[in-house]
Amino acid sequence: MMFARPLRERVRAGEITSSVRIWLTPRVKVGGRYRLLDGHVEVTRLQEIDLSDVDDAMARAGGFDSLDALMDTARHGRGERVFLVDFVFVPD
Repeated sequence: MMFARPLRERVRAGEITSSVRIWLTPRVKVGGRYRLLDGHVEVTRLQEIDLSDVDDAMARAGGFDSLDALMDTARHGRGERVFLVDFVFVPD
């Protein structure tokens, strides 16, 4: 999983443990480990949700100041399906 540069240290510190992603198909799997800094992000839950379910609280939990800021980042491709990804950072 990729994270915007300003979010990476907060993921590493355990401050951010969820992310809303808009993809064509799931790009991660539960139990999967994805390289980040000096460790890995391990996916603990992957849930498809409706776009209408995404709110300001989810945006803040994902490290964004607002829902608009989250959507500006999340809507960068052709994806239409919305996923809530929970994870933990595991140091090397």
